[in-house]
Amino acid sequence: MNWTSLEVLLGGVSQYSTVFGRVWLSMVFVFRFLVFAVAAQPVWGDEAKDFLCNTAQPGCTTVCYNSIFPISHVRLWALQLIFVTCPSLLVVAHVRYREQKNEKYKALHKDGKALYSNPGKKRGGLWYTYLLSLIFKASFDCAFLYVLYHIYGFDMPRLSKCSLFPCPNTVDCFISRPTEKKIFTYFMVVTSSMCIFMCILEMIYLVCKRAHKARYIRVDPTASSNQNLSNIKKEEATAEMSASVI
Repeated sequence: MNWTSLEVLLGGVSQYSTVFGRVWLSMVFVFRFLVFAVAAQPVWGDEAKDFLCNTAQPGCTTVCYNSIFPISHVRLWALQLIFVTCPSLLVVAHVRYREQKNEKYKALHKDGKALYSNPGKKRGGLWYTYLLSLIFKASFDCAFLYVLYHIYGFDMPRLSKCSLFPCPNTVDCFISRPTEKKIFTYFMVVTSSMCIFMCILEMIYLVCKRAHKARYIRVDPTASSNQNLSNIKKEEATAEMSASVI
């Protein structure tokens, strides 16, 4: 895994996120990516080699292993992390699209104005894109938790019985380090649940903030233009300070 590319990606997503989104990113990177790469993969590295059944019948151990572990926990979690982080790219792509529109507008109009004073501001279509990315992230986490529970449950038994062909009878199969694997399974389930909770909180925050702003504008119609003017002045002041520092 290329940690440098991952750090750049998460850094780009973080600058367009709310406080809840930054907490979510920290949880995904520290408690899921790092734990998955550093600890979870080595724990499951011997699952096929050390899976033993009390029979010498050729092919029985392999058939029982494939039945008990239709998909590896590690591969399932890898797919989960990929699916969960991909929706954040929708926000980055939308911001890049706005920036390109700004550049084209400035090239056609020499008055120095831009279509978007702040392309990363969650207004208009970007607000919906951001909300959609949260829905996708929470949905993917819920779906993978359901798949994990449907296939394995959240337990890791020490002993499993198998009677599939070509096993001569019902044989006992033993999983290596079941307690250690159970602990990591619980850890990944808890962190996934916490990430879902953070996504729900962020969705509530975005909707409530938008509803409050809409009600404020409805009460005072001039508030919208005054707020936009205030935002533009703040952005210009920030740009001037950045230029003076450079």
